[in-house]
Amino acid sequence: MPHYEFFCHNCKKLFSRILSLVDYEEGEVLCPHCGSQNVEQCWSAFNAITSKKSA
Repeated sequence: MPHYEFFCHNCKKLFSRILSLVDYEEGEVLCPHCGSQNVEQCWSAFNAITSKKSA
């Protein structure tokens, strides 16, 4: 499942969530620190797991 990072505008904290695509599309993301819905998705780095080693 995809890993998403969010920023809460109320308490100014970053947090991450692992959400299915269905859960992400529903948009019901709450800040775990203050419970606010005033959150914004952040751009973040990602890792790709492959079966071949990079040269």
